[in-house]
Amino acid sequence: MLGIKDTNSIIGGKESLRKLYKYSILYILANAIFMYYELYYMALLPVAFAVIAYTLISLDRVLLLIVFFVPLSIPLREIVPNLEVDFYLPTEPLLFGILLLFILKVLTEKNFDRRIAYHPVSLAVYFSLMWIFITSISSTMPLVSFKFLLARLWFVAAFYFLATQLFRRSQHIKNYIWMYVLPFIFVIGYSFNRHILEGLFDENAAHYVMSPFYNDHTSYAAMLAMFVPVLIGMVTKSEYKQTQKFLIWVVLAIFITALGFSYTRAAWLSLVGALGVWVLIRLKIKFRYIAMLASALVIIFLSFQTDIMIELNRNKQDSSRDIEKHIKSMANIRTDASNLERLNRWNCAIRMFEEKPILGWGPGTYMFQYAGFQFSYEKTIISTNAGDMGNAHSEYIGPLAESGVLGSLSFILILITSVITGLRAYRNAQEKEIKMLALSCTLGLITYFLHGFLNNFLDTDKASAPFWGFIAILVAIDVYHSKKEVGSSLSSVGSPQTPAESTQ
Repeated sequence: MLGIKDTNSIIGGKESLRKLYKYSILYILANAIFMYYELYYMALLPVAFAVIAYTLISLDRVLLLIVFFVPLSIPLREIVPNLEVDFYLPTEPLLFGILLLFILKVLTEKNFDRRIAYHPVSLAVYFSLMWIFITSISSTMPLVSFKFLLARLWFVAAFYFLATQLFRRSQHIKNYIWMYVLPFIFVIGYSFNRHILEGLFDENAAHYVMSPFYNDHTSYAAMLAMFVPVLIGMVTKSEYKQTQKFLIWVVLAIFITALGFSYTRAAWLSLVGALGVWVLIRLKIKFRYIAMLASALVIIFLSFQTDIMIELNRNKQDSSRDIEKHIKSMANIRTDASNLERLNRWNCAIRMFEEKPILGWGPGTYMFQYAGFQFSYEKTIISTNAGDMGNAHSEYIGPLAESGVLGSLSFILILITSVITGLRAYRNAQEKEIKMLALSCTLGLITYFLHGFLNNFLDTDKASAPFWGFIAILVAIDVYHSKKEVGSSLSSVGSPQTPAESTQ
């Protein structure tokens, strides 16, 4: 046990101890004055210093802690209504700090792994960020666009670039997944409890029972769908013990049940699409043939779109508690308000794109600009004249309006490079469990890429943590785990460990 003399030597001697006492007394006095005037923010200063110190010492644990808080984070407006600015607590302030620290480490140490920095996925990410920056300068609302850019930067810095270094150790891949899944189970339980208390397990209740943790049932269901392939992979192919596998079966059952009661047709459809991709992979059909098939389907749709639209207009089945009718309502573009409103948003986005096809209106500005592009005959019972009810409902069409043709192309490039990397990582992985993680994370991403045709959530921490995290997993497997290589922790962003350290 350290004595006074030992303590003095550690903190720098008696002079340093006097300074510590002096600053502590000054802080206590300042905090007392602030509290007298009912200003309590100063009390958070020691917490902030503690978080910064812990982040500098153990960045990998802080990153995992942030992932843990993502499903539990809530908007600031839930605590302080009517604010002009909103962000998620506690995650986004921590992510901003992570971004600053990441930039500092890269600039000072200059040893970030070049294999990650120049990976095709990273190049696609750079292109996307560069174009967001350019279109933020030309934006009709620069403040909104630069806030959008800042948020995208801290999501990418933490959940992609730093995460790739975390995943040098394969155990951290599973840690990352479970750090999202475990608190997500709490959110599912909270949602079920609200269902039960209100005596409702119908579609109407499904729209709000997950609030305030998730904005609505679509983002909630999209995340459930992303993790279903991963949980299936873990329970069927992993090296967990039988007791652990039983618990994963329970978690999987909870996720599938929650997905069913979310009444989110897009999420259900995305899982069916992921299953189709799994079949193609198992049949060992090459990616170029899959791309050719997808292109052929698009051409067929464009060639026969008039006949297809006539057939779809004959469907009058609205959303329903009956699962069969609810599935049938997916193709109802005549009377289903949800489908019609989505078409209204898409049409607005296309009109905005036609007016500014190169640079767009600015990242993040769609929700503030689309009102004037609505046609009266396309409005629905859930449309608003103010145009204040959210985004374009598409990861592909939304960027067209906000950042022009290259904005949409940048997301498609991330899609293509990520899927190709995932398939290569699956094919080249040496270990059975790594192979499973590569395949299941690829399929999890497929669910989001498919869901992205109908919704977009990458401006939130809820979707960004698994989306960029899964991409980071695939890139890390491709770079570090396709051959017998060793890794490092985040304490040294780019430098490798010794074999002994990598196995600890």
